[in-house]
Amino acid sequence: MQFEVFTLLPEVFPSYLETSILKRAIDRGLIDVRVHNIRDYTHDKHHTTDDTPYGGGGGMVMKPEPVFEAIASILGPGSGVPVILLTPQGRVFNQRVADELSRHEKIALICGRYEGVDERIREHLVTDEISVGDFVLTGGELPALIVIDAVSRLIPGVLGDPTGAEDDSHAMGLLEYPHYTRPPEFQGWKVPDVLLSGDHGKIEKWRREQAILRTLQRRPDLLETAELSDKERKFIEEIKRNL
Repeated sequence: MQFEVFTLLPEVFPSYLETSILKRAIDRGLIDVRVHNIRDYTHDKHHTTDDTPYGGGGGMVMKPEPVFEAIASILGPGSGVPVILLTPQGRVFNQRVADELSRHEKIALICGRYEGVDERIREHLVTDEISVGDFVLTGGELPALIVIDAVSRLIPGVLGDPTGAEDDSHAMGLLEYPHYTRPPEFQGWKVPDVLLSGDHGKIEKWRREQAILRTLQRRPDLLETAELSDKERKFIEEIKRNL
């Protein structure tokens, strides 16, 4: 999968992309992240990419010309590639959206800065807007990395365990179950016996119940849309009665 990133701060990306899972995925050709400096598509000696807002007010606004030219130069006309603006005004990014984006061969990510972008970018260039949460950052670079990371994990072969992404929190509609590793006892705290039993059926049942319990305790809203069996719904009702 290919990511085309358009930013005013290309130097933000290499340190994260050149480590761990994403680096291995890039080295193996599973993902390709191309970072483009929007300033390269300006035509004045100061490489101006922002200007004061019409109507007054504080801050600066990203100009449309270099953004449009950058997208046209890299993607070409009529490419059909999703052009996504990272903005607090977009739809909230979650695992479902990550899965949706992972089905594309290529996506473009525009990193906003300053007070935002000229509205004509939203109206006539962008095909989607994504927010990583109900808070404001200084720019779209961190959100772009979040999208790249979350989407890349869903590309076959990126994770060492082919089913690893399936058990992650939110991937199955629930928060993930607790994890333990060696030693079996630490400062008097023991690993649950079921995980040492070798009985895979019991282990899977325990993990599923723990995921449901953790979701009920921490994010009960997720249970409204989670895929649950009748038996699991009865399990939830029993827990609620005992609270």
